[in-house]
Amino acid sequence: MKAKAYGYLRVSGKGQLEGHGLDRQQETIEGYAKKAGYEIAEWFREEGVSGTSDEGDRPAFQAMVAAILKDGVRTVIVEGLDRLAREYRIQETLMIYLASKEINLIVARTEENVTEAVQADPMRKALVQIQGIFSELEKSLLVKKLRNAREKVKLEKGKCEGAKGYNEVNPDLVKEIRKLRRTPKDGTRRKTNKEIAAILNDRGEKTRKRKEFTGQIIASILCRCKGG
Repeated sequence: MKAKAYGYLRVSGKGQLEGHGLDRQQETIEGYAKKAGYEIAEWFREEGVSGTSDEGDRPAFQAMVAAILKDGVRTVIVEGLDRLAREYRIQETLMIYLASKEINLIVARTEENVTEAVQADPMRKALVQIQGIFSELEKSLLVKKLRNAREKVKLEKGKCEGAKGYNEVNPDLVKEIRKLRRTPKDGTRRKTNKEIAAILNDRGEKTRKRKEFTGQIIASILCRCKGG
């Protein structure tokens, strides 16, 4: 089974005239991938983006990193480092950024794993570690900020609002769950959340993520929709 990788292509406004068109870059990357046993899972094209732009000004680069962190692909292949960035300072910044995310960067023209080279250099490795520490700190601060905001909303509104709740996207389903959860008038025991989930699944109902219901999801819906 071939290892999966992403292909990253970039042209500036003058890229086509300089012979660095997207088609040429893709052919070079495909040639290397075939030789090295990689399957290109997806292509990310940065069109009209200057080689002096850092990662924050590269929408395709950001989308690629997000996809990598989500689906587990850990390798990026570029035609050459000049396609990553023209200025050495920007190259170094992007290489360290990828290494800090444990993402391998391979240059198709030279067949070099740049991430391994960065990790082998003590100074560069230290910068990678520092980048990783600051990334983790940034993440922790963001998580704390979101937690405090959610707690504030919970106190003010009596519920914690993340994405839109079921009360907003499917109020009829919430009513049905509440109905199923009520204690029957004939004195029989009340249905458990797991039993309610089984009933909804038998009816073909799906969660917002198009998955089957579980007792835990039912409990979460009932908790979030209290008083809603």
